[in-house]
Amino acid sequence: MRYNQLGNTGMFVSELCLGTMTFGAAGQNAQWGLIASLDQKGVNEIVAHSLAAGVNFFDTADVYSFGESERLLGQSLRDLGVNRQNVVIATKAHGAMGEGSNQRGSSRGHIMDSVDASLERLQLDHIDLYQLHGTDTVTPIDETLRALDDLVASGKVRYVGVSNWAAWRIAKALGIAERKGFARFETVQSYYSIAGRDLEREIVPLLNEEKLGLMVWSPMAGGLLSGKYGPGAPGNGEGRRASFNFPPVNEDRAWAAVAVMREIAKKHDVSVATV
Repeated sequence: MRYNQLGNTGMFVSELCLGTMTFGAAGQNAQWGLIASLDQKGVNEIVAHSLAAGVNFFDTADVYSFGESERLLGQSLRDLGVNRQNVVIATKAHGAMGEGSNQRGSSRGHIMDSVDASLERLQLDHIDLYQLHGTDTVTPIDETLRALDDLVASGKVRYVGVSNWAAWRIAKALGIAERKGFARFETVQSYYSIAGRDLEREIVPLLNEEKLGLMVWSPMAGGLLSGKYGPGAPGNGEGRRASFNFPPVNEDRAWAAVAVMREIAKKHDVSVATV
């Protein structure tokens, strides 16, 4: 396993990070029942396998199965007797965690409530990387950044990052953080795959210029690039993509890429997913 610097910090993380969106009980609600299907036993097996492969980086979010993903991950670390200093735990806040009008977004109130709830579910005293999970077009960026800076100063959070923001908004936030002395974003988490390379236009140049780390979500395009789907796919394409078509992908481009990867996979006797 290779280990990379996390953004412009002194912390190092495994090049592969284990995402935990599938942690949670199947059928618990209309949305997450189509995604999550792993109970504690299954989570423990995957986390143990990841640790054995050298993975030290685990990413979750409060909205994943409405907190169940965080609970399962936290309990797994305990069940497996993992030394806290040997793992880097990342989670996120922004999505709706209740019906109340203030139970969502990136306001100071929601961030402060969310971090305490995440720490309790994860059974931890700090979060290594705390990320904004989406764009709040109402809350001033200054308010959000001050709240995150307070979390870093308190020790509840070590570093902060952002997910699914436009390049201009990230640049604006970095400028405000520098001007006011706030903790700056160290990572950007975005969708990026062979089937969707829009990230290369504006986000990647920003990452290089500002020395931000990139965390890719759905590098297999939700399984679309696994080889189980599309023209020439063996079987009937059963799997999560068959019932939950996310993320949206230009399928013509994807099938063209998969067709080429099928030839490479066959030549080297490996799976399309491996390619």
